Amino acid sequence: MWVSDWQKTRWDRCGFEATVALVSQSAAALAANHTRGRQPLYNHLMNEQLFTDLSAWLTQAGLGGTSEADILSGFCERCVAAGLAISRGAVFVDTLHPVHEGRLVRWGGGPDEAAQVEYGRTDPDALAASGFNPQDVEIAERWRHSVFYRMLQSGDTLVRYRLNVATSDELSSMQAWMTTRMTDYIAIITRFAAEGVIGELDAVYSAWSTSATEGFSDDDIAALQRIVPSLALAIKSVALVRMTGTLLETYLGRGAGQRVLSGRIVRGIAERLSAAVWFSDLRGFTRITDTTPEQVIPLLNDYFDAIVSAIHEHGGDVVKLIGDGTLAIFTAQDRAQACSEALSSAIAARRNVAELNRRREVEGKPVTDMYIGLHVGEVFYGNVGSRERLDFTVIGPAVNEASRIAAMCRSVDQPVLVSAAFAGVGDIGRRLVSVGRYALRGVSHPQELFTLDPGEPADRVASRSSVS
Repeated sequence: MWVSDWQKTRWDRCGFEATVALVSQSAAALAANHTRGRQPLYNHLMNEQLFTDLSAWLTQAGLGGTSEADILSGFCERCVAAGLAISRGAVFVDTLHPVHEGRLVRWGGGPDEAAQVEYGRTDPDALAASGFNPQDVEIAERWRHSVFYRMLQSGDTLVRYRLNVATSDELSSMQAWMTTRMTDYIAIITRFAAEGVIGELDAVYSAWSTSATEGFSDDDIAALQRIVPSLALAIKSVALVRMTGTLLETYLGRGAGQRVLSGRIVRGIAERLSAAVWFSDLRGFTRITDTTPEQVIPLLNDYFDAIVSAIHEHGGDVVKLIGDGTLAIFTAQDRAQACSEALSSAIAARRNVAELNRRREVEGKPVTDMYIGLHVGEVFYGNVGSRERLDFTVIGPAVNEASRIAAMCRSVDQPVLVSAAFAGVGDIGRRLVSVGRYALRGVSHPQELFTLDPGEPADRVASRSSVS
């Protein structure tokens, strides 16, 4: 378990412990009561009613898919109303995500402090994959000096720190708390049983602070120990749903992931769609793999970032990454719009790749270019495969032709080729020029192919495509 990316927030300068900061009005009033020697608002007589009501609310919040931030906010507000001396609270949980390591939610911060933050990775393998980015290395080092890291090493599930000079000397990150008017801090790790662990999602981490003069009372601590597991269960429930959706969209594509999550998982059932079909691959990829094999994965990641982002920005859905190739579809309300978005995406992708090549050349890294084939027609979109292994994909003659068209780019020395069917949709043909008729492998009749008009500026083509 690793935790990081506190750099995106104010309190990142000192790690997770800086979640302890400003004082809410309710907690300030509670602290005043303690200072004047009044009876605390929270007491044993209220325990059972608080636990019953709060547990019921957390159950409904978890089952109802309430966001993590709203769950924490509702939890803290109810605790403060019952008299618990909570001034600030924060919860974080790891996840399964290709970029982020987890999500942090906070309550009780200032108006400029985000209630929710996605944090990045700090484990050694991820640092190596990123090339030991200095910022990531700094975050990882800060994590290794955090309270929660110590707890993971010691096996503790709860630690308490009185915020004083001695504590500040023990943990350098505590120094920031000395100016936030907090007096006490509690960190809790709610661990899952082995059967309940998924990847790095093995526990819910929470931190609680108070500005009450005497700090947390024994009753406060006992109450948090008893009720935080229910909070953790609600957070885990919501996190699992979010994580499932993220994984499906990441590995299947946006459209396929949403369809699978909605229950379209029966083998052999597919939708018949009219779509603009995109197929692209990289030029000279085999040469790169042979000459600089250690560069292949970083190179693919860079170019896929440039290509996939352009497809998504224009409403496309990446169905599959095949080696260095990309298969995508555009399914707008009408065929003309789908084709316009596909053409605009192709222009944007080439612009992104050109910019990427400039950066990589400066860094002394190998560069390449891309070929794009665009076609339009009917496809079948659904589950195909064996009983044990299914693939949610698109199939049909239109997909095959798009692949063959992309392969022709090398022969006619054009970066983008589109079919006659694509060029004939709406007024797209006005921005294209014919490159002749060609026989496509596996296609019965020769096809006339088109490319972008070299006399038409790319930005003007993209602008006209987006409004056609």
